[in-house]
Amino acid sequence: FFSSRPGVCLVVSGPGFLHALGGMANATINCWPLIVIGGSSDRNQETMGAFQEFPQVEAGRLYNKLSVRPSSVEVIPAVIEKAVRTSIYGRPGSCYIDIPGDFVNLQVNKSSVKYVECCLPPPISMAEHSAISKAASILALSKQPLLIIGKGAAYSHAENNIRKLVDLCGLPFLPTPMAKGVVPDDHPNCVAAARSMALQHADVIILLGARLNWILHFGLPPRFQQDVKVIQIDICAEELGNNVRPAAILLGDINAVTKQLLEEFSKRSFKYPSNSEWWKRLRVKMKNNEERSKGLALQKSLPMNYYTVFHHIRELIPKDCILVSEGANTMDIGRTMLPNYYPRQRLDAGTFGTMGVGLGFAIAAAMVAKDRAPGKRVICIEGDSAFGFSGMEVETICRYNLPILIIVVNNNGIYTGLDANSWKEMLKLGNPATCVPPVSLLPNSHYEEIMSTFGGKGYFVKTPEELKNALKASMTDKETPCLINVMIDPQSERKKQEFPWLTRSNL
Repeated sequence: FFSSRPGVCLVVSGPGFLHALGGMANATINCWPLIVIGGSSDRNQETMGAFQEFPQVEAGRLYNKLSVRPSSVEVIPAVIEKAVRTSIYGRPGSCYIDIPGDFVNLQVNKSSVKYVECCLPPPISMAEHSAISKAASILALSKQPLLIIGKGAAYSHAENNIRKLVDLCGLPFLPTPMAKGVVPDDHPNCVAAARSMALQHADVIILLGARLNWILHFGLPPRFQQDVKVIQIDICAEELGNNVRPAAILLGDINAVTKQLLEEFSKRSFKYPSNSEWWKRLRVKMKNNEERSKGLALQKSLPMNYYTVFHHIRELIPKDCILVSEGANTMDIGRTMLPNYYPRQRLDAGTFGTMGVGLGFAIAAAMVAKDRAPGKRVICIEGDSAFGFSGMEVETICRYNLPILIIVVNNNGIYTGLDANSWKEMLKLGNPATCVPPVSLLPNSHYEEIMSTFGGKGYFVKTPEELKNALKASMTDKETPCLINVMIDPQSERKKQEFPWLTRSNL
């Protein structure tokens, strides 16, 4: 039910506009279409200190593809059409329209209004044939190829053609976080379990709607080979060549360009051998990493660790649910432990690393699902700190009776926290504002009681058995919002990384 049309947000002037700036920036950085319409003070009160007066159009330019105030009521339709068109053409993003307060009660002659037709869908552009041929030649000569699928591929609805490309050419692939599910995570060619090795040793990389930004370590050593050849496919010309000079550039719509590549490879009959040394090394690394994760997941000690929690969640949630996730270790480990089987069914902190978006994302997804995919479950998995940013949105969830399941993975802190006994000992040292580490939160906070207060169901769990029972009850009850507060070891962390100085990235 993904439409590729912009969402619309209406905000009041001044502080209302300022609170929306974070959402505008998040949409633009993540390349999502959005229209924000904000009220503003009357034009004849500018510079006089009007109620909530603020230079909104000027401020909006930093965060939006377009920031504009209509010059008159008559041109509002034309401005709206341009904002919609700008938000979805090229690289999608946010647009801001400023409506002065004195516009609200103005009357104009209907015949003077400049009506325009709704804009057409974005034109579908394709890469030059010479670029397609060059890319195919580079890939055919590769010894250790890697396909990286970005969320631009998900936005382009390119899943069918990308799946065909993976199968036709036998390529190992790696999805970026919100591209998970474009090709199912359980596809045999998915090498997410050997991510670091795949990036570090690939000699040719095809970027399908993914940017060489911090999520992919800028395409630079030590995470990549110095001489790696990059075949870059993107709808935005300005993105081509950022940080690494591509060996081939394919400017165009991801779905259309992937189809061009399919046609080219069907002529060349290229298939990367599944018994190559590269595949053997990747499979060994994947098996080792999966066994390490499985070992952590099956630990019986209490309190539980992250891997044990995610193991049981994975076993009991529907394959076609919409997964929303935010937090520190909660989001990072959850990404590796919770597979996606369908495209456009995962939302997280994204390219901007924004905290506090989880419950809002879940509410929006549930409202759309309620109309267009009744019965589809929305599961929001939060770290305890992430939940704190917008936890009171459980009232909204209960008010609209949205059957969202929230799972708070509670380690009493950000990355790590303190257990109850350590907290008590720490308080003996003096004022907690000066003695307690700033990343520590109150131990054993009962977040589930917030849900219960508003009429939903809350569960406080400490053991795998309690977790399984709460998950089963929440999955069975398809009418009531639920929150499972899962207590884990405050010192539980990710398994040791090969590049510890980069473990906090949104990988």
